[in-house]
Amino acid sequence: MTASHVLRAIPVEDRAWLIAALDDALAGGAPILPLAAGLAPDDQGVEATRALELPAGTAVVVRTSGSSGVPKAVALSREALVASAKATSEALGGDGQWLVALPTHLISGLQMLVRSSVSGIDPVFAPTGADASALIEAARQLEHERRYVSLVPVQLARLLDLAERDADAAAELTRFDAVLVGGQAVSLELRRRAHALGVSLRRSYGMTETAGGCVYDGVETGDTRVRIRGGEVQLAGPVLALGYLGDPEQTADRFVVDHGRDGEPTRWYRTGDAGELLGGMLTVTGRLDRVVISGGVNVSLDEIERVAREYPGWDSAVALATDHPEWGSRPCLVVETTPGAVSFDEVRDGIRARLGAAATPAWATETERLPRLAGGKPDLAAVAAWIGSLRASFARLSDTTPPPHQQSETGDTE
Repeated sequence: MTASHVLRAIPVEDRAWLIAALDDALAGGAPILPLAAGLAPDDQGVEATRALELPAGTAVVVRTSGSSGVPKAVALSREALVASAKATSEALGGDGQWLVALPTHLISGLQMLVRSSVSGIDPVFAPTGADASALIEAARQLEHERRYVSLVPVQLARLLDLAERDADAAAELTRFDAVLVGGQAVSLELRRRAHALGVSLRRSYGMTETAGGCVYDGVETGDTRVRIRGGEVQLAGPVLALGYLGDPEQTADRFVVDHGRDGEPTRWYRTGDAGELLGGMLTVTGRLDRVVISGGVNVSLDEIERVAREYPGWDSAVALATDHPEWGSRPCLVVETTPGAVSFDEVRDGIRARLGAAATPAWATETERLPRLAGGKPDLAAVAAWIGSLRASFARLSDTTPPPHQQSETGDTE
């Protein structure tokens, strides 16, 4: 248990209180639980979290967003948070001022406050739910000679859309010394567009359990170590979390201790991500739990998304698996409607050429806006539930008619 301190629930809307409470927690004071906007401290879920026993040394508890599973409460120490902040500063070339454009109840946004606390440089907050224009306007408030921002791919895509038609916005975007993008894979198309504009893009890989990004552009930051075991990316170093509150079994399963040849123990975090090390650089290829069997062949839904997102207008593509009487499962795509997007025919043919027939999407469904989590990631559970209910409703009308606005394997809109 962490001394006699009680976990304090801090609403993120009160930025001054959040910053002061975080500073206190990092100095050895009471640990904090940042609350998502609109969530009250007396919420039953919050009270249940606060009642759980804290591992010794806990400074911050972050509840994960749970994009494809049940959210977890992760206990982070001061040492892990500060080690992450210092490693980021070193990797980016020095301390700077952060534009906070991600939710601060999640590690993606909170870590920007930790970095600001460690450096002593006040951050600038973008308005909640800011669009691309508002983000650029907030960036103009930055005063430090070094400027940083951390985004998710959907934010980057919208900023690039604006910058490509607005020279002033492009100039402001290129003033950042680093634009970190993480949370999910950054498509080759987005990277090409950013490079064409001169944006200092850095791809970040990490998670709540590693106190934020710990691998930039495939290279470990600070004292982080990476290994691949059974195709799984595993991470070690001072940035690792203490564990999951109230779930010792999950903690023991995900955080494992191995002894090296010298007999020294090393604690590793099993990420659940598939990846490979080539020339010492990490490439993450997807989630191990997002592999389905289609026609007897293992197919990675993340790989399908990666290829689809390389095509103009398909940056938001989400791959799902649906039941199929012959193949067992077939992949499909859901994508946000984008003017000027290339046809489903072209995307489907490209996926078939790159990944094979088993990975070829049976159809694609357009929607004006995908359901997303607070951090900007697609809410995979919500997308799957929506598609399931949509298909079920049309199955009642006809056994052969796919949902409206879907493109079948012929590529025709039906």
